[in-house]
Amino acid sequence: MFQLASIVPRSVSTFLRKTSTGQSFPASFSSTAKAFTVDMETVNTTERLRELRKLMKENKVDIYIVPSEDSHQSEYIAPCDARREFISGFSGSAGTAVITSEKAALATDGRYFNQASKQLDSNWHLLKQGLEDVPTWQEWTAEQSECHKTVGVDPTVITAPEARKLSEKIKKKGGAQLLGVKANLVDLVWGDKRPPRPNEKVSVLDIKYAGKKFEEKIEDLRKDLDKKKSAGLIVSMLDEIAWLYNLRGNDIPYNPVFFSYAAITPTTATLYIDKSKFSEDVIPHLGDDIQIRPYDAIFEDSKAFGESLELEASVAGKPPTPQKKFWISTKASWALSLDLGGEEKVEEVRSPIGDAKAIKNATELEGMRACHIRDGASLSEYFAWLEEELVIKKTKLDEVQAADKLEEIRSSKNHFVGLSFDTISSTGPNAAVIHYKPEKGNCSIIDPTAIYLCDSGAQYLDGTTDTTRTLHFGEPTDMERKAYTLVLKGVIAIDRVVFPKGTSGFALDTLARQFLWREGLDYRHGTGHGVGSYLNVHEGPIGIGTRIQYSEVPLSIGNVLSDEPGYYEDGNFGIRIENMIMAQEAKTNHKFGDKPWLGFEHVTMVPMCRKLIDGKMLTLEERTWLNDYHQEVYDKTKGFFQGDERTLKWLERETRSIHVMEITL
Repeated sequence: MFQLASIVPRSVSTFLRKTSTGQSFPASFSSTAKAFTVDMETVNTTERLRELRKLMKENKVDIYIVPSEDSHQSEYIAPCDARREFISGFSGSAGTAVITSEKAALATDGRYFNQASKQLDSNWHLLKQGLEDVPTWQEWTAEQSECHKTVGVDPTVITAPEARKLSEKIKKKGGAQLLGVKANLVDLVWGDKRPPRPNEKVSVLDIKYAGKKFEEKIEDLRKDLDKKKSAGLIVSMLDEIAWLYNLRGNDIPYNPVFFSYAAITPTTATLYIDKSKFSEDVIPHLGDDIQIRPYDAIFEDSKAFGESLELEASVAGKPPTPQKKFWISTKASWALSLDLGGEEKVEEVRSPIGDAKAIKNATELEGMRACHIRDGASLSEYFAWLEEELVIKKTKLDEVQAADKLEEIRSSKNHFVGLSFDTISSTGPNAAVIHYKPEKGNCSIIDPTAIYLCDSGAQYLDGTTDTTRTLHFGEPTDMERKAYTLVLKGVIAIDRVVFPKGTSGFALDTLARQFLWREGLDYRHGTGHGVGSYLNVHEGPIGIGTRIQYSEVPLSIGNVLSDEPGYYEDGNFGIRIENMIMAQEAKTNHKFGDKPWLGFEHVTMVPMCRKLIDGKMLTLEERTWLNDYHQEVYDKTKGFFQGDERTLKWLERETRSIHVMEITL
């Protein structure tokens, strides 16, 4: 699944399942669907905007910004934080709404132009980000602020660096200021219809899955703080807190995280969370050295942290500006930065916890291998079932019904917890919508004569999966075969690459695109994203793509990330192939520069679609890679299909060797 911004899941109901070991854990989210297609609906936002503008006037704000993010810059958000969707009617995962006294604009990227044009009503102007002569939402906001207008935003949902840059743009255009408005104005408009904040249970992740005690992680972090002479670290990213303390929750569907903050100093460790959320094993797990404070107390304590730096400096007879500063992540909120005392007392850094979390330990890597074999077996069983239903039985299935069947199959596997994101089950033209989200009553019947794209993943106690396969159950066109094979060549290029230590994912991106580029084709998403270990399916700071952040962090042994080029023709079809890969040391004949060389180990175990491969477009090396991969898939997953003749026959057919004389398969 390509990298996204903030996402509201398809369904938000929660329940508990039991693992084979009897452990309770949050389950996945599913729904059923009627067998018909409904266009994405436009939401009438006139009354909502009228109420918002009234509140803007009361708060002396001329322009109000509504980002997609929550207070923790989460990619997936709880329904109560879906403010941008509520005020605009646009349900895509990425976008920012900007409202003035007379205008309203929604900025989003190329994945959502089509969706936004359908969902936005006449009150809204669509800013198509990335197109020539289209301003960014920041530029548009600054332009609207001319003549000394004030721009307002909830300071908890915008990062400190973003707020600083935006403030500069506003002042350069003659705007008055960027004002942090304490009360979120969209929440006030939403009123009692706003969903409640989740309060799900938090439980301990056993060391046999985590691979490292949380005390050791805190000790490593303190060594880093001491080395850099930092006063401490305030942690706001939910997955970082879950990883640090070896805890998992269920406050945000598909992501085993919980609403919390953390503060680590050389002598103290504090977790900010409502104690009522703890399962009975959490307090004994944390012990006496971890202080527990209420969730909202982080802001009060942050002020105290900032004041303590002043006191420490004055006692030591040092200058008024403290020499030590508190670290916050570059993704921490403006509100946290302000309460700590601003730039004089805060240093914004790439989170050391994020860096450590991205390098998986041996236990986590082995868990990734194991869970991807189980998950791959589930996908093969699903595709065999789907083919029989559509082609042999002529069953009418819609995209959600199919997705729910896949979830049912996955749920039978050991250590299954739930899905890792909404399954993208898409047929024909829907596959061209890069982040298509089928919903009950808002999806299509699967057409066996068209492309079918399935991007899905699951959470297991021993790892997180994310796999995309594109299939055809009929006779594909020449263009579909060509596009699929070009994408496959890109997947293989990333999988086979060897590179020196210090290379970033930014440098590898063109390897996946080169075959499409030669044909004048491309795709509008990244090539790969980091993946958590029974955590968020999208994990920073590493990835493969053109984002500047990917150039800042070199790939390291132990990184787990996706390999997923694609191609999309609007209104026709879409293709994406996604494998999960792990960075490892590569064996080379030489070691130029006397430094390690890295390569990748793939762990996804699902066949490619033979019908869509044009054999004559593959080189000998690519065919060899594909045949070896298919043999590995067969060997590692066939044991799951004892007594399942349908899946075993499908697997044998799809993993059969491709020979040099085969032209199209």
